[in-house]
Amino acid sequence: MEDEIRTLKNRTTKVTNENKTYDLRIKENQDKIKMNTRLPHLVAIVGEIIDWVEDEDEGNGSGLGQKNTKKGEKPKPKEITKAIVIKTSTRSTYFLPSAGLCLASELRPGELLGVNKDSYNIYEKLPPEYDSRVKAMEIDEKPKEEYTDIGGLDKQIEELVEAIVLPMTQKDKFKKLGIRPPKGLLLHGPPGTGKTLMARACAA
Repeated sequence: MEDEIRTLKNRTTKVTNENKTYDLRIKENQDKIKMNTRLPHLVAIVGEIIDWVEDEDEGNGSGLGQKNTKKGEKPKPKEITKAIVIKTSTRSTYFLPSAGLCLASELRPGELLGVNKDSYNIYEKLPPEYDSRVKAMEIDEKPKEEYTDIGGLDKQIEELVEAIVLPMTQKDKFKKLGIRPPKGLLLHGPPGTGKTLMARACAA
């Protein structure tokens, strides 16, 4: 009996140690999963890539930023670089004269980027998988909603059409009358009052 008890105690101690080892491995793997699924800094999407000429002669008004050229010497042509317009997951748009750690030639509109939260410098390209925060900024396909799907907002729909749709479909009339259309429209109100539905119907 004593030998059996001693053997069982040894087995129990061995199993306990194995459980502790497995618990440590599980914790390490969970930490690795969290690190791999965590976004680098801030998610952004490439909006536009444009040619950018940085004016090196621009100073602060004191002439300190100007470069003197000798008589008869032609000024050097200004270097054209690629600037990036990005849209972050916070729905803000930023102009970046430099592509940061990525080459502008490797970027395409619509690609996902990891950018710095403060300076918005580009760190790296992200995989093309959808991120829930970025997906809110994109439209996958043309909306199917129509104005007839919205009830009780006839006045608001009329104002929306006059402000957004008519300046595009009847541009000549606005020019003749000298009416300057608004640059956009702000829909406000409590949740569930049809703001998103109106916007989707207008986009359709």
